[in-house]
Amino acid sequence: MSAQQLEVVIDRESPVPLYHQLAEQLTAAVDDGRLEPGDPFENEVALAQRLSVSRPTVRRAIQEMVDHGLLVRRRGLGTTVANRKVHRRARLSSLFDDLQAEGREPRTRVLSMETRTDERASAALDLEPDAQLLSIVRVRLAADLPLALLHNWLPPAHADITRADLEHQGLYALLRRRGVRPVVAQQSIGARMPTAEERRELDLGKGHPVLTMTRMAFDAAGAAIEFGDHAYRGEDYTIDLMLDER
Repeated sequence: MSAQQLEVVIDRESPVPLYHQLAEQLTAAVDDGRLEPGDPFENEVALAQRLSVSRPTVRRAIQEMVDHGLLVRRRGLGTTVANRKVHRRARLSSLFDDLQAEGREPRTRVLSMETRTDERASAALDLEPDAQLLSIVRVRLAADLPLALLHNWLPPAHADITRADLEHQGLYALLRRRGVRPVVAQQSIGARMPTAEERRELDLGKGHPVLTMTRMAFDAAGAAIEFGDHAYRGEDYTIDLMLDER
């Protein structure tokens, strides 16, 4: 199977480095399905000649995609598109939104919904320790593949949210429909071995780690509107960050 030659536009007047322009456009081809898992990737030399850029530029772009888990290099087989992951950009969105944007089929299985106290969540939401919070535990799936175990706490004003609400839309979309708009978040990312519940709900084999994320989201006035404590299948999930020098 020959590698697909993708249309790439290089703007040599742009302040964005050429390798990053190339990586962004090739990444978009993976995200939108023009390149599928297992597809061969265009040869480095051929791509450099076709676009009239240097081989180090192409090599750096390909390495960026390898680092993000989009491409796999195999000796003797060349470079191919990696098995599909969820690639979350560093922006304020929900996993439900990200899956929809990638053309995948997000599904939700609600494990529990209850009103109860939780001192850690209350502190994150800037509420009294005995505040009655809505505690929600869900499994997010892409079609039939479980990707994440999501535990969220919401302030008492949202205690009337129903199981059906959560099964048919993402949490942030649901909050926006209720007039609450998350605009900024404080987020911490880590990794650890899964709990017994996480292994069961995410169908993880022994020794498979999870990626963890805790998040506090705030509205435009600075009020805390949601606290989340999530675990993701590490092999099916990655977070992309663009860093610059200040």
